Amino acid sequence: MKKITTSLAIIFAALMFSTEVSAQKIAHLRVDSLLTLMPEAKKAEAIAQDFLKQFEKEIASMNTEFQTKYADYMTNQATYSDLVRKNKEEELQMLQQRIEAFKEQAQQEYQNKNAELSKPIYDKAKKGIEAVAKEGAYKYVLDTSSGVVLYSEPSDDILLLVKKKLDSMPEAVLPGAPTKETPKTPAPKTNTPPKTGGK
Repeated sequence: MKKITTSLAIIFAALMFSTEVSAQKIAHLRVDSLLTLMPEAKKAEAIAQDFLKQFEKEIASMNTEFQTKYADYMTNQATYSDLVRKNKEEELQMLQQRIEAFKEQAQQEYQNKNAELSKPIYDKAKKGIEAVAKEGAYKYVLDTSSGVVLYSEPSDDILLLVKKKLDSMPEAVLPGAPTKETPKTPAPKTNTPPKTGGK
């Protein structure tokens, strides 16, 4: 009798669990689409492009220097002594290596800058998603842009709800972005009568 009671309790618990799982609300959205709708994403892109232009300018300058020295070498190599020719060739090799090393470092710094700019945007998007999920009593929110969802039951697309929520939140603070300063309101003037002498 005790075994039957235990078995029935297990079956009942399993049924309750499966009912609870099937009753859970699931939502989905494309996080990449959400991020493109955020005004901070455009600002971050502009900052990243300005950052990249610095490297492009430096690389262009280094390439010009290399081309000038290479053209000079090609024009005058017949007149160089062996020592001067060797020195010029080593100089060109070193300059080429410097350019390649700089390109690699610039690429790494650009990726780091992008990650630094993306973090506050992702953090804000996550807060918006969490807020909408709590308001809508969603147990799970799936990101359909990552391609990791192989199968899901029909769910609600909450992209526009999250976008609306983000619009009501303050902008994410991006490193290197100019901040909006709120204009200071002057203190109200009080008309106090001048003090007069006497009692």
